[in-house]
Amino acid sequence: MREIPKPTELDQVEKKYVRETRCYKTARVFPTDCNNHNTLFGGKLMSYIDDIASIAASKLCRVNTVTASTDSVDFLYPINPTDSVTLESFASWTGRSSMEIFVKVIREDLKTGEKKIAATAFLTFVALDENNRKLIVPRLIPETEEEMKLYETAPARAAMRKQRREESKKFADFLTVNYPWD
Repeated sequence: MREIPKPTELDQVEKKYVRETRCYKTARVFPTDCNNHNTLFGGKLMSYIDDIASIAASKLCRVNTVTASTDSVDFLYPINPTDSVTLESFASWTGRSSMEIFVKVIREDLKTGEKKIAATAFLTFVALDENNRKLIVPRLIPETEEEMKLYETAPARAAMRKQRREESKKFADFLTVNYPWD
């Protein structure tokens, strides 16, 4: 008779639907938000992205979270002063204590109503307890086609993140910490 495997610690973890982590942010693009090309300054958009991603991460685990990495931000179309920008964010995959957060940026021309995906981003957050120790995060249950595609393709992105992080650590060991005036 075959022995039934014992449940692992992760099998006992709370599960949440991706939709429970979904959040939105809409902002108008003002001239002071623009760069010398008269488009939304990339740093401003990256600040919006980190902000909304942190909310999705907190909605997933309801504890303190920190940004571990901004894995990618792909700027696909410029965002103009005549546009509004809407960011949609949700958890797309979870590891043990880390979570991948996806952010979709939609620009809408406020005069014509035309909408386009202007940018996409993946960020990794880690859940921490009150002593800054890593916590196990809930498992995700994707439901929509978009959620399932992101969930299914996440392990490949996680492997790339791990490799890039190892390479970054090696490179950091090579770099100096001395200032020119030292």
